[in-house]
Amino acid sequence: MFIETETTPNPSALKFLPGQTVMDTGSREFATPEAAEASPLAQAIFDTGEVVNVFFGADFVSVTAAPGADWSALKPQVIAILLDHFVSEAPLFAGGSAGGFAVPPEDEAVVEERAEDAEVIAAINELLETRVRPAVAGDGGDIAYRGFRDGVVYLTLQGSCSGCPSSTATLKHGIEGLLKHYVPEVVEVRAA
Repeated sequence: MFIETETTPNPSALKFLPGQTVMDTGSREFATPEAAEASPLAQAIFDTGEVVNVFFGADFVSVTAAPGADWSALKPQVIAILLDHFVSEAPLFAGGSAGGFAVPPEDEAVVEERAEDAEVIAAINELLETRVRPAVAGDGGDIAYRGFRDGVVYLTLQGSCSGCPSSTATLKHGIEGLLKHYVPEVVEVRAA
């Protein structure tokens, strides 16, 4: 087995491609060692002591190094952990499945949406799913819809995209421009 690595726009993060499916559906982010306890793989990566974020995408794992961490020493450790996991065909999550994980979590809306906005919300989600998510996944991350109210779309960048120096530009210039172009009701995109 060979694991490829790719740089991401976030200089603290690397994208690891094991050449096979990581998550059958959705994605999962682990922003703390405590959250990583749900996954033996994420926990092992956090156990290196130099990681602040682990993100599982469809066919990749993004890892964000702690400030001051040395990727030349950390990268071989992460590759070894990933190789051990995928070669042994160990379960990704404790209990053997990702069942019960909604991505994005359904209870994390930041605004109360109105029924009369249902068509606009559907159009926003369609664009996010077909245009934005594939591009963001290419950079080792994901995007979570968090709500729409009074012309404002609330989104959260995940994985290598969270904390990336260009994340504000991605939201304001890339995603906001796309949504405003196709959905005239959108006037602004905000990080949630």
